[in-house]
Amino acid sequence: MEEIKVIHLKSNSQRLETWIAMCNGDIVGHIYMEREDDKKIKFLDAWVHEEHRRKGIYRMLWDARWEYVQTKYKDWLAYAWCKPSSLPLLIEKGFAPGETCTYVEKIV
Repeated sequence: MEEIKVIHLKSNSQRLETWIAMCNGDIVGHIYMEREDDKKIKFLDAWVHEEHRRKGIYRMLWDARWEYVQTKYKDWLAYAWCKPSSLPLLIEKGFAPGETCTYVEKIV
């Protein structure tokens, strides 16, 4: 079985924080958050490499970030824009669903 390590990286110059998932020296996933004004935290982009999906890596990354936020940011508001496939995890963690947002595009 492959050993997956989750590593937390803090940026010195921005409000972003990153967690990466490593497997045999390769980055196989990442997840971010951004600290905002007025005690808000925006949960950002999460990604797991195709070859490493369905191994619990997304959950490991999400849980590492969530544990950190609960420890360091008591009484802050955490929010996210998520895909329908991610919504059950957010609801499981106590987030309340808000408005639905639809992606649109156009070549100009």
